[in-house]
Parts: sequence; structure tokens; C-alpha cells
Amino acid sequence: MKVVQVITPKKPLVVKEIKTPIPKGHQVLIKIESAGVCHSDIHVWEGGYEGVKGETMKVEDRGVKFPLTLGHEIAGIVDAIGSDVEQVKKGDRVIVYPWQGDGICDACQVGDEHVCDHPKSLGIMQNGGYAEKILVSNEKYLVKVGDLDPNIVSSLACSGLTAYTAVKNAKISPKQTMVIIGAGGLGLTAIQIARALLNPTIIVLDVDDAKLEVAKNLGADFCINSKSDDPIHHVKDMTNGLGADAIIDFVNGPMTVKPALEMLKKRGKLILVGLFGGSIELNLPLLPLKSQTIIGSYTGRLADLPDLVSLVRRNAIKPIISKTFKLDNANNALDELKSGKIIGRAVINP
Repeated sequence: MKVVQVITPKKPLVVKEIKTPIPKGHQVLIKIESAGVCHSDIHVWEGGYEGVKGETMKVEDRGVKFPLTLGHEIAGIVDAIGSDVEQVKKGDRVIVYPWQGDGICDACQVGDEHVCDHPKSLGIMQNGGYAEKILVSNEKYLVKVGDLDPNIVSSLACSGLTAYTAVKNAKISPKQTMVIIGAGGLGLTAIQIARALLNPTIIVLDVDDAKLEVAKNLGADFCINSKSDDPIHHVKDMTNGLGADAIIDFVNGPMTVKPALEMLKKRGKLILVGLFGGSIELNLPLLPLKSQTIIGSYTGRLADLPDLVSLVRRNAIKPIISKTFKLDNANNALDELKSGKIIGRAVINP
């Protein structure tokens, strides 16, 4: 079967032919229909993240090993099953939960495999979905999707779950104000989820007018180009000088976190999601004086994935898929995403 792998960080991905695995026990072989292209793929491809004072946090230090097949947003058809599989059968169309853990740590024991102490995430710690097929370790990581568009549901595995978890972490009511920083694939999905589940006043910040226009069409109440306008002034003006009740930062760099803290209300929550990198200095006394909360939010739980599939089935949310690529063009997909040419999500159709 054909796969596309990172052999060496920062070097072009390489197309390879490898032996198709045979599932055993509870394992399931999936013929991939769609694999989402995520900013996390870029970080792994580049070999790390920017840390304090510009130092690189290497992905190898997290346990990533190369060569590696990228891709953690995977939808496809059950192609073969192990002898002990009972929950799916050949021909079922499914989405794959990629944030797999060791099954024994404290997080895994309460269903939080996505923050496992020893993660085994697809496309990061083990081979992922930039391939024709993938072997899934256990049938429990599959959610049936029926006749839903695989390009749309594939993004739920990361973009959808990450946005869903961030919105839940905000814990606000319809009378309150949520600011969403970044109108990429995650931000556009979060707008729809927030509108469907909480219905707050939604303010979206981005530097791209085209993305802001899409955000407005998806349900944002106000859109601000933070490159040409002062977002702090506008958010304060819209909230009678008090600031936003919750801010979800899908960028999470110094250029977004600093103003976010200034436009955050007393008792407000700042949810940091993106992995842009960098560092800031905190005015520590202000955090207790304002009773503010800073939350790190990473992907989401397996138990939430069926809920997201249900939201898509009810047309409550519809992830934006703007471009498709073939496996042989995976390098182009990453290049276009990195350069900001993708609105919403791009996917690979093997």
C-alpha cells in the first residue's frame, strides 16, 4: 500500500510502498477515504515548536520517531477485521479516533486518553492517515458515520474535537460574550459549535478579511480584523468596558495572548489551544486580583466524537472543506496550509 512519510524533519515528504498489515484480535484495517491536513502535521513535519526565547521544542523530545506517516483526521471504510472484532464489520464507514493512550494511566482510566501520560496518537506517535490504508489497534476507536461525507467527518477527529472541547471549557451562557481568535479550520468550527450549544455573543478576530467573511456567514455576531483595527478597543466597547467572558485562542502566540489578557473580563476564562509558540511575561498579581483563569485545551475525548457526528448529521455544524489533494501532492497540501492559502480545512483523498 502507498504511504507518505516524513523521513527527515523540514525535508519533503516521501511517497513509499509498504506491506499492507493484516488485522488480528481487536484490530481493524481501514481503507482511507479522507485524511484531514492539520497545522499539527506542519509542526511534526518541521520537527518542533517555538518555545521560550525562540528555542525549539523538538517533537522527538515528546517521543516522536521518524520515519513517520502523518495524518490524524481519518475517515474510511472497514476493509478487514481481526478475529475478536464485534462492533464493526467489513464495509462499515467510520471515523477513527486518533488520540489513543496506553489505557492504564490515570487519564485513560477516566476516559481522557487524549491527555495520556504515554500517548500513542496516530500520525504523531504512530503511523497515521496519509496513506491508502491504516491499521487501527482496537475497534473501540471507531465511530460509524453511515452515509455522511468522509471529507466533512474526517476533520471531526481533531478540528472538531478540539473546537468542541475548547467551547465546553468556556462554560458561558447565552447572555455572555465569547471571543474566538483565529478563523482557520478550528475557529470556523468553533463558531458553529458555540452557536449550536451555547448561543453566546460571538466576536471573531483574524487578520484575513476573506476568513472573517466566512466567519460572519457561519454565525459570528462581530468580526474584527486585528491587523487593521484595535481589537482591545472594539471588544471593550462592545462589552461596556468590561471585556469578554471567555476568549478561545486558536493561535496562541505572543501576538494574540497579550491582547487577549487585556480584553478579558474579571472572572473571565482564557482558553489556549493553538501551538504557534513563543512566550510572554505575566503580570502575576492581576490574575488573582481579577480572578481570571487560563486553561490549556488539547484535542478531546473519544466519548465526545459521536456527539460531533450527530451535530453534523443534524446539520447543526458543517466543517468547511475548501480543497482536496491526492497522496502524491501531500507536500503541496502542507505548503498551502502553512502559507495561509487554505480557508477551513484541506483533506487528502488517497
